[in-house]
Amino acid sequence: MTETFKPGAWGTDDPRDELARLRDQIRHLRAQARNRPPIAEAQGILKERYRLPDAEAAFALLQLASQRYNVRLRTLAHAVLRLDRPDHGAETWFPGRVRHPAPALESLAIDDASHAHRGAVLGALLSQTLAITTTHMGNVQIGDHSTGGLWLEKHAGLSDDFVDFFGFVGGDGTSCAQAAQEVAQVTVRDVATDPVFTEDARRTILEAGSRAAHSVPLVAGGRCVGMVSAHFERPIHDLHAAQLKALEQTGREVGRWLAWYDRTVVLDALEHLHAAARHPGLRPARRR
Repeated sequence: MTETFKPGAWGTDDPRDELARLRDQIRHLRAQARNRPPIAEAQGILKERYRLPDAEAAFALLQLASQRYNVRLRTLAHAVLRLDRPDHGAETWFPGRVRHPAPALESLAIDDASHAHRGAVLGALLSQTLAITTTHMGNVQIGDHSTGGLWLEKHAGLSDDFVDFFGFVGGDGTSCAQAAQEVAQVTVRDVATDPVFTEDARRTILEAGSRAAHSVPLVAGGRCVGMVSAHFERPIHDLHAAQLKALEQTGREVGRWLAWYDRTVVLDALEHLHAAARHPGLRPARRR
């Protein structure tokens, strides 16, 4: 394993620099540990399915589809794991698939929702939520179809320790998990006293400078597909009715769009992967 040193990394005896470096390294390793299992499992499935020479060839297929359709590797890997395999010898993975137009994203002022980049949509969602709630701290999470948990994908104004701790959230112990279960907005008026949190979660949130939070589920077909949360520096009372209505509208718009994205853009990427796997001339040689 090689390590890249930033200019000026040598020649300092400050133990705080070493502590910061070690914390960054631990966060990086934890992120890898979260992402590697589904990607490695997807590599094994693709290697067996398409009789590829090794796992590297399978990764190259995932990477090819990821770059072509601008879909995250982890998103593609999870899709490979949860979707039924294509019929043996089938030219397409999803025959007879009906394409639908993208749902509008009027609350985010995005005109062409069908060509919007997923990262840009989530970024606009976070900005809109922070504007409605008049705070500078918040985060966006995406639902995990297999576990029911939430993956952190966008954040603003939050500490590295917060991002590391809440990189993946399970089914309980946080207000966002409660909002996902209830498919309803949840307000935490004071993080220090609200019983919804585990003690580790509470400590991490407080150390990040958040004393209150409000979570909004991203809803499609009555189920939670993601979450956007705003954090506040001081305890709060309930949000105003107009704020709750605006947040609900945005959550439903983005939730419907994310569901469309999963059954359209992600499936397009998998179709491309399937075609490249079936026709060796289209395959990338190795991992780049």
